Formats: sequence, C-alpha cells, structure tokens
Amino acid sequence: MTPYLIERGLYPPQIDTRPSPLLGIVVVIPCHEEDFLLLSLMSLRKCERPKCDVEVIVVVNESEDASSALREKNQATFEQAQRWATANNQGWLRFHVLHLDNLPRKHAGVGLARKIGMDEACYRFAKMGNQQGVIVCFDADSRCERNYFQAIHRYFTENPKAHACGIRFEHPLSGPDFGDEIYEAITLYELHLRYYVLAQRWAGIPHAWQTIGSSMAVRCDAYQQQGGMNRRQAGEDFYFLHKFIPLGGFGEITETKVIPSPRPSHRVPFGTGRAVGELLKNGGKYLTYSPRSFEDLRSFTNYDLYRITDIAAFYTYMPESISEFLRLNGFEKKLAEIQLNTSNEEAFRKRFWRWFDAFMVMKYVHFAREHYYEDMDIMGATKWLLNNFKINAINQTPPHYLTLLRKY
Repeated sequence: MTPYLIERGLYPPQIDTRPSPLLGIVVVIPCHEEDFLLLSLMSLRKCERPKCDVEVIVVVNESEDASSALREKNQATFEQAQRWATANNQGWLRFHVLHLDNLPRKHAGVGLARKIGMDEACYRFAKMGNQQGVIVCFDADSRCERNYFQAIHRYFTENPKAHACGIRFEHPLSGPDFGDEIYEAITLYELHLRYYVLAQRWAGIPHAWQTIGSSMAVRCDAYQQQGGMNRRQAGEDFYFLHKFIPLGGFGEITETKVIPSPRPSHRVPFGTGRAVGELLKNGGKYLTYSPRSFEDLRSFTNYDLYRITDIAAFYTYMPESISEFLRLNGFEKKLAEIQLNTSNEEAFRKRFWRWFDAFMVMKYVHFAREHYYEDMDIMGATKWLLNNFKINAINQTPPHYLTLLRKY
C-alpha cells in the first residue's frame, strides 16, 4: 500500500529518518485548530518505557480553503510542537510533527489526517520489516495513564492473533479545566455510549464494541489488508474498526486508559464534541434509543435462525419492528442465499452476522425510533439496563459506568 504522502509527492523531508530497529508502536495524532496539543504530547512523554521503541506522528492539517486565521493558528501550533519535539525526543521515544496545509477540500478532515499518519506508520514499519508493528490512534486533546505504551505492547504480545482492539477510555467527570455544565454534559453522553454498546450485548449482538477514535489500535499488516483508514470527516473510527471486528479476536485493552477531552466542538457533524455542544444548548437533557428496540432485537437473536423453514411463521413470531425492518431490507432473499452457501451452523452464523453487522443494527434502531419507539431519557434507559443486565460481569469498565450513574 503506497502511503498517501508519497502517492501525492508530498513526503516531508523532516520525517524521512530511519526508524529504530526496535520500533514496535507508532502513535498517530490528527491535529486541527488545537490549543493544547503539548498537554497531550507531555502525557505521552511521561509514559513508562515498553519492551520496544515508540514513535509519535502528529499531523497538523487544514483544508485548501482554510481561513487565514486558522492557517496562522495551525502554523503556530506546528512550530511550537516542532520545538517541543526537538527538546523532548529521546532514544526510545521520538516525536515527528507534520504540517499539511492544502488538503483537498472534498476530503479534508479527521479521517484523512488519521489516514496520512497511519499510512506513514505502515511505511516506517515496512522499512524495518516489522509488519506486526502496532499503530495506535490518539487525539490532540487526550491524555493517558503512564502505563499506556506498556499495556498496548503487552496486549498484542499476549494476543498474537489480534488484528485490532479498542482501548479503555474514561472522560473526566470533574476538575478545574471546564465548567460544571460541561462535566454534566459529558457524563450524559458517555452514559449513552456505554448504554448503546451494553444494550446490544444484552440483546445478543456479537459485534458490540466501543469505537472511539482516540482509543484504538491495529497491527500494520491487518491495516493494509483491510484497505487502511477511510477519509470520512466524522465517524471514521466506527467504520474503520468494524472492518476488523467481524474477523474475530477483537478485544479491549483494560489495563490502562485514555482520557479524552469533554470539551464541546464545532469541527465535526457528530461525535463527542458535537454532542456536548448540543447538550449545552438544549438544557442538558439527553435522549437515547428506547430499551424496547433492544428487547425486540433480543427476540430476534434468540430465534433459531439457522433452522428457519417457514418465513411467514417467523415473521408472525417476531415483534413488528423487527419483521417490518427485515422485510424492507430483503431478509428472505438474504437468508436463502446464506443457507444455500453454508454447510453447517457455525458457517451460517459467521456469514449471517457479517450481513447483520453493526451498520445494520444502527439502521434498525433508527428505523425503530422513527416508526415504533420514541427515544427515552438516558437515565431511564440506563436504569433499565442495570435492572436487566448483570453489569458487573461485563468487561467494559463497569466501575466507571456505575460512577457515571451515581452522579444522578
């Protein structure tokens, strides 16, 4: 796979240094209109050394139609970060800072910035012949625990078949950096994030995982095999990780944590920053998907799909939200195709859940919201989940989830 920068003749000479032969982890940080990049770099600088060398690639970026004020701000950030990197580089941990100031208007955004950095990480691993190297995504307003590098290295060493993984994250719920209203807003939004994934697990969906851009990692060879990072301007993390989850062996690093910023943001059409901003505007009430959607999904996943012979009887048995959604999405034809092309139940299930994947689940809950079940206040939805799900048995940082709930 040709790196984006080389493909377009943009390769910056300041990064073209030979990587360490012990290079095992590359952290990629997109940076656009950031005020506190150095705080994130300092957090990484304080990390304890893993059993490999580490590089950090910062991609300061803006579109070809960026305003002069934004260009000046990004240039100042770039120069400041370069000076900091020169002063803080050491033998096992090195920082590289790029500034790409004319990205195509159509694609410029966080997805393309991540792609540029991750492609470059692959290129550097290739120089060392290390196709098993780990590429880690971080954000320019996030921090981490001191064992961050060590936990990542240990996870991929102990799980040699792991293609990719998520990393535990916890937004700060209090502190001196933001007003109380922002901490209240991020509490509600993180409750929504965890509710959505855990409710899917309760419903029996096999590919329910958190997909947070600042908290994910992938092996170099798997990154290339799955076509690399996309250029989406939001939601790039969801679409990226769900290329790997169906492959099997996906998991979460829970021995460390990333601490994303709770700040509001106008830079993306959806996601954490946008959600916090909307919560501040609408008085701090957050609505989420109705639990009834997941109860209907549970009826669907509990059915013996492998042995369906009477589709009419199946539709009659299913809740209406499910049967109508399946009809509209060609379920009968797809089921027949999967049955025809699989010889045993294991193969059937694998192929079926590749069709009814995370995108289909999201499509369903939106369909159920629009036609059957109104959204519910996040607190009511969370209490429903706790009453129906043994949350302490879930490998999903349950103490933090309960801490979120106790605020109310």
